[in-house]
Amino acid sequence: MAAISTGGCSSIIRDVTSSVATKAAPQSEADWRKAIDTYGERYRTNPKDAQAALRYGTALRATGQHAQSSAVLEQAAMANPGDRTLLAAYGRALVDNGSYQQGFDTLSRAHTPDNPDWHILSIQGTALDRLGRHEDARRYYENALKIQPNEPSVLSNLGMSYVLSKELPKAEDALRRAHAGAPSDARIRQNLALAIGLQGRFPEAESIITAGLPPDEAAESVKYLKQMLQGDGRKPAIARAETQHASRT
Repeated sequence: MAAISTGGCSSIIRDVTSSVATKAAPQSEADWRKAIDTYGERYRTNPKDAQAALRYGTALRATGQHAQSSAVLEQAAMANPGDRTLLAAYGRALVDNGSYQQGFDTLSRAHTPDNPDWHILSIQGTALDRLGRHEDARRYYENALKIQPNEPSVLSNLGMSYVLSKELPKAEDALRRAHAGAPSDARIRQNLALAIGLQGRFPEAESIITAGLPPDEAAESVKYLKQMLQGDGRKPAIARAETQHASRT
């Protein structure tokens, strides 16, 4: 959730949960597809192979196959009940797949109060935001920031939480801090532009979202921003912002 996850000019796929990420994680779509083939074969050979399931499930999630990712990681977590890394990945997949309460509960078992993981706290916050429990979500973000001060992904999640509750000045403040810490992150930049645009300052939002982009990507970003601000005829922009609350942070 710490970044925009739907459409837009950004096609970046990044895992923000260190407990889930693997060494030398694939970065491109082709790499993820190759990982699906490689680890999918290993997983089918031995569904109890925790590492194969983890890498396979992560690659599936990265390519948008959330339901299959969740199913793979569920089976692996059941076969390896003490593996907290698998639990973290499974909880993350559940949140991505829209099972917010189940994902939150699963993530709660992936770390402990005496040794919390800030990445997991942040994802739990996104689940709570999706459930409409914004105040509770912010407590999780604040706890994550105590462990990892000024972390851009958590600040972006916090900012989008304020967008969802229409507290736009607070959203802008958090997102500006996130952008300052990660100025090259296109998804955080999109979130900031949305918060500013919702306050009626579209020229400023446009300048932020197009910064450093080639003309074709800049035009696509502006088009996407306008769609977000105007809604789609069925949902107001503030409601559509919930789809930006990406569970990829």
